[in-house]
Amino acid sequence: MSDIHALSGAYAVDALDDVERAGFERHLSGCATCRAEVASLREATAAMGDDVAIAPPPELRAAVLDGITRVRPLPPIVATNHRADAGTSSRRRWFPVLVAAVVLALVAVGAAVWQPWQNDSTQLTAAERVLADTSAQRVSHELPGGATATIVRSTKEHRAVIVTENMAAPPAGKVYQLWLQTPDQDMVSAGLMPDGATTALLDGDADEALAVGLSLEPEGGSPQPTEVVALFPFEDA
Repeated sequence: MSDIHALSGAYAVDALDDVERAGFERHLSGCATCRAEVASLREATAAMGDDVAIAPPPELRAAVLDGITRVRPLPPIVATNHRADAGTSSRRRWFPVLVAAVVLALVAVGAAVWQPWQNDSTQLTAAERVLADTSAQRVSHELPGGATATIVRSTKEHRAVIVTENMAAPPAGKVYQLWLQTPDQDMVSAGLMPDGATTALLDGDADEALAVGLSLEPEGGSPQPTEVVALFPFEDA
């Protein structure tokens, strides 16, 4: 670029390559006008930057910086009269602020739009992903005492969840234990519900299970169910 004055905006936002930066810094030491432009742009950027809480993605920053290298501040103009000089001075004072506003507006928009946690199922718990699966199977059963329990099995997540309503806590010295019934009719422990939790994720892959069992067992659980409370068979099993 023939007019080195026009590099002040790109220098302020760190958009110069090493060669350009070195040359401009040599020029900057002897040019009060460019020093004022750089200081003004950096001050505006710092003042507005406090409102940007989320860093934009690298591709947005690269695009902004690529664009700013092609939109340079106006170079000095030798004024022929006082009015022309005043207009040029005003233009040069406000241009860096305008550039900073545009850059930060783009960054703010990118930060608002690019939020990787929005609508990202990986941020849900395993139980929440099972419950969010609209194609999941649901099998409900009434329990003693007016309680109900529903098993939700998601083949997409390969897991199952139990959701209970009005379920009493287990008697003293007992825990609820969950089971998966295998195709061989074996009952494999799928975890404990010590406090009669309202929602619990079953341990293990539930894809091939014929049913889910719920039993009352001594504290610590049992290798096989001893006091079955309910059995939830899957329709396609």
